[in-house]
Amino acid sequence: MQTTELELTYLAKTLPADLASYPAKQIISVSFPSNSPHPTLRVRCVGDQYEITRKVMAEGTDSSKMIEQTIELDRDEFAELSAHGGKRVEKMRYYYPYQGLTAEIDVFGGGLEGLVLVDIEFTDRDQQLKFPMPDFCLAEVTQEKFLAGGMVAGKSYADIKDQLAHYNYQPLFLEKAA
Repeated sequence: MQTTELELTYLAKTLPADLASYPAKQIISVSFPSNSPHPTLRVRCVGDQYEITRKVMAEGTDSSKMIEQTIELDRDEFAELSAHGGKRVEKMRYYYPYQGLTAEIDVFGGGLEGLVLVDIEFTDRDQQLKFPMPDFCLAEVTQEKFLAGGMVAGKSYADIKDQLAHYNYQPLFLEKAA
């Protein structure tokens, strides 16, 4: 299946106080080829769904409009493909309602713990262009290559800390329920 995705990405400034009460899925993503600085192919586990996806820019260097080609996998296919190296990312994705849309709030784990990105998808370009940045966000970073999915794969927070400092970004952590 091929789809076009219209999306904006933000660095989070704060986390909504009740974020943990919203639906969430754990995502494990492994990007290939592992020797590429910005891999475009990934196998993913999103909750109990498995897929292989190729994601590329639809027009030139505009990261706000992407073409995604996805094939569903079963658990065994995901397990075998993800065992063959690649650059790994783990995160919890929270589905938070915001102004009639859904903010996908990615709270990264593993080596990227402290990084929180917010993606908002749109149905048309006009809606995307007129959308104001949410108040819980620090900066719109859609075009920042260092924060693209394939670019953060396999990295640690320390690897991108200096680039995040340009935004005065402070690491965020979701309070775990006791």
